[in-house]
Amino acid sequence: MNRRNFLSLTGTLTGGALLVPDFLFSFGKQKNIITGEQCLVFVQLNGGNDGLNTFIPYQDPLYYEMRPKIAISKNDVISGNKNMAFHPALSGFAEMQQNGDLTVLQNVGYPEPNRSHFRSQEIWQTASNSNQYLNEGWLGRYLDLQCKEHTPTAGINLDNIDNLSLKGEVPNSITIKDPAKFKIKNSQEENNSLSKNPELDFVRKLANSAVEGSEQIQKALAASKTENSYPTTDLGKNLEWISRLIKGNLNSKVYYTSLNGFDTHDNQLPLHKNKLTDLNNALSAFYKDLKNANLLQNTTIVVFSEFGRRVKDNGNGTDHGTAAPVFVIGGNNTGDVIGDNPNLSDLEHGDLKHQIDFRSVYATLLEKKLNFKADAIGITNPIIQNLF
Repeated sequence: MNRRNFLSLTGTLTGGALLVPDFLFSFGKQKNIITGEQCLVFVQLNGGNDGLNTFIPYQDPLYYEMRPKIAISKNDVISGNKNMAFHPALSGFAEMQQNGDLTVLQNVGYPEPNRSHFRSQEIWQTASNSNQYLNEGWLGRYLDLQCKEHTPTAGINLDNIDNLSLKGEVPNSITIKDPAKFKIKNSQEENNSLSKNPELDFVRKLANSAVEGSEQIQKALAASKTENSYPTTDLGKNLEWISRLIKGNLNSKVYYTSLNGFDTHDNQLPLHKNKLTDLNNALSAFYKDLKNANLLQNTTIVVFSEFGRRVKDNGNGTDHGTAAPVFVIGGNNTGDVIGDNPNLSDLEHGDLKHQIDFRSVYATLLEKKLNFKADAIGITNPIIQNLF
């Protein structure tokens, strides 16, 4: 059995109980990651979210001129700030910003943008250049250096599939769909002797870590409860689980989840409204839950997509674009709007020019929230001033 197949067995669990064979247990308990109070939560919007219809330049006549079919009316936008305003479905986002808990980073992207969903997600998840291919994710590389030993719950991915961002040389993260069902049964007989087969010893070590990860997750769930109402959507449930794990002192440094459905080539107005409503309702519940538990200042939530949409509509929707806003919630952010408003009169091939490199966002998170030098994992972009 190779390592990849074994990790798909132990590290990714979508439900039910896993019985690991007796021979896989040979290593003692691993020390947990050395943690502070801070953690990061990433919400990835898959499909390319239309940033211009999310945080809207409602005072710019070019916005209405270039989007005659899908522009959001000035009468409908909410919480105007610096000539920008939120989509009417994002009342919770507007409230967070009014409370000083949400910062908008404008025009986030990267040089030589790629409009392929797969490739652009890969660039964001590995923090590579547009013409560079990396095997490990940026968070996986961080965890490789941060974890003194293999630590199964240093990163938690709430999803059906693994996320490249968390892939490192050593699997210091676990992908699970339903934490309540992540219960791996340990053998009562443990063989602590090393074999003459390094690959077998590696598998044993990972098996023991998967058991430990399961135990830690169940302990965190037992120590916490849901204290306010969450929507019954997939994202709502995932964020509810993440809240439980944070409140239960799991001490993971990184949590990751995603929301699909943002590829709005057609019928955009109702589709986009529905997706933003899902996002708003789930994140509003999560925000209030953490704030009530006095944990919001220790939790930094980042909402992003692999690219935005083109400025001009295609008649009933929008095609793949480039730069878009990134939203940062909690973590004692400044509650500001950082960056210039989208310049609709200075486009590149019909797309917005990026102003903030997404790797500067990563560098800022690593250095300001996790006390980690970003250049240690190959990110040399400057940090963003006045985000925290």
